[in-house]
Amino acid sequence: MYSYIMFRYARHALSRAALSSCLLAGLAGASLAAPTADAPGAAIPTVRIAPQARAQTYASEATIEAIRQATVAAQVQGRVLEARVDAGARVRRGDVLMRIDTREADQAVAGTTAGVAAAQARLVEARASLERARSLRARNFLSAAAVDQAQAAFDAAAAQHKAAEAGRAQADAARGFATVTAPMDGIVAQRLTEAGEMAQPGRPLYALYAPGGLRAVADVPQSKLAELGKAGLKAKVEFPESGRWLDAAAVVVLPSADPRTHTARVRVSLPDDAPGVVPGMAARVHFVVGEAPRLAVPAGAILRRGELTGVYVADDQGGFSLRQLRIGSPLADGSVEVLAGLAGGERVALDPVRAGLLRQAR
Repeated sequence: MYSYIMFRYARHALSRAALSSCLLAGLAGASLAAPTADAPGAAIPTVRIAPQARAQTYASEATIEAIRQATVAAQVQGRVLEARVDAGARVRRGDVLMRIDTREADQAVAGTTAGVAAAQARLVEARASLERARSLRARNFLSAAAVDQAQAAFDAAAAQHKAAEAGRAQADAARGFATVTAPMDGIVAQRLTEAGEMAQPGRPLYALYAPGGLRAVADVPQSKLAELGKAGLKAKVEFPESGRWLDAAAVVVLPSADPRTHTARVRVSLPDDAPGVVPGMAARVHFVVGEAPRLAVPAGAILRRGELTGVYVADDQGGFSLRQLRIGSPLADGSVEVLAGLAGGERVALDPVRAGLLRQAR
């Protein structure tokens, strides 16, 4: 029994010694490891803020629309038999979009065809009567008044025949409208009628647009007309959700104001190469109205915590202090205008998270 107890004690002591050796080796290895780049004490890049001459702009909310767009409406009444294309489909001019029941149009064509036949028969009879009247007049068997009456009857029959022909052509054209075709090359934006519904003349069926030309449409206060109506006005279009900016190809200020809202409409054409931009998107137009020195910081240097918006400013002791800012609108180069909170010559941390960790560590 005594030998067993001594054996257990010796094995326990050996295990503790081995564990201590492993811990010491691990601590020695850790003391030799180099600090990582993400450690709070690692060098944090900064940028010196200085006023720079930047474009002075006036921003206005806008909506993207197609320059060439069309709403295809029904021209005849009838039930929709087939809707061949859906929203998003690319179509070419003349492609069949929808077919409408033609039974009512067929009956109209049959009726006008019968009217043409009746008018043709009356015209033949009037021509024969006129020829007999002329022949009798030549032999002095009929008065001139009778010939004139026969001539008038013939002219009336000819006019009725032409009217009947026009009615038949109109009925044929109406039957052709039962096949709805694309009026231009483009993309189907919306399908507004489904198969089985009743089409009525003037009811919209499809909305199409040509993707080659897009523009941003903004409504600006009438007080800005004098400033924005200058020749050579430039603008940039911002898409706030994606952070994308595009230079305007042309700016057109319409020479009229809405009497209800007292705003004027401005059309800002986008460049032809604008992938990912479709009609209906929200945008913000920045009209360049001048140039002035302004402070700006990179957008990545701004720290947002709830209602707090600020940056970490480097001090003379190698640390950083949090500074609350009042910021303005984003700029086209990816920076954000600073309205208050910074002065020229100060250095701002480009990585606010690491700067905050360093400040807590100190």
